[in-house]
Amino acid sequence: MLDGKRILITGVLTDDSIAWHTARVAQEQGAEVVLTGFGRGLSLTKRSAKRLPNEAAVHELDINSTEHMDALVSWIDDEWGGLDGALHAIAFAPADALGGEFLDTPPESASTAFLTSAFSFKTLAVGLRPMFNKAGGGAMVGLDFDNSTAWPGYDWMGVSKSALQSVNRYLARYLGEENIRVNLVSAGPLGTVAAKSIPGFTRYESLWAVRAPLGWDPHDPEPVANMSCVLMSDFATATTGEIIHVDGGFHGNAAGKYEGLDS
Repeated sequence: MLDGKRILITGVLTDDSIAWHTARVAQEQGAEVVLTGFGRGLSLTKRSAKRLPNEAAVHELDINSTEHMDALVSWIDDEWGGLDGALHAIAFAPADALGGEFLDTPPESASTAFLTSAFSFKTLAVGLRPMFNKAGGGAMVGLDFDNSTAWPGYDWMGVSKSALQSVNRYLARYLGEENIRVNLVSAGPLGTVAAKSIPGFTRYESLWAVRAPLGWDPHDPEPVANMSCVLMSDFATATTGEIIHVDGGFHGNAAGKYEGLDS
């Protein structure tokens, strides 16, 4: 499905993450892959890269650093001469923007959550745009979480995910004429390192267990990875600006789906 494609996977930390599994599936489907990590987690990214079917190069990327972005694009240009797809798996909110602190969150913390979790999708797309253009087009995929309700404890990350959805639509609008597709995958709750940093996130798992018609395994990121790879493949050449839900059908089973969440 991805034979000959060149794919960038951001935000890889451990091998239980959506990003790592997307890299694995992409390689199994024939793609060349490069990973990014950041800061203190970079050593974990490098270890995780060795567990892929084919070890991948790893670059540090602070998405808010112009120098990091320029260095990554330079490497892609030198090594590959273009890029076909990229996964945006970058999100962060300070502790005082989560866990029921919504009303007391200072503007700086809300701004940090927005900048890193939503605006960064635009930053990555614009940074990689010359590489997509060299390839004759490409596909951006971002990771989302259902925010049609105000989830307990999700707070300003939920607001940032709503902003991410809007950024997705605008990127699709402005980049479509360059044959650059932009979509989001809205996953059900998964027990990743990132999810465990959200206070009370495990409560969502029990809700999915009874409301997802297909069932939901919070320890299996592969369905989300599979869909991410489909969206970066030539099987999705007429799809952009969309939010694809990979959540066992929870999103479509709306009736009464939130009862008891606050208890």
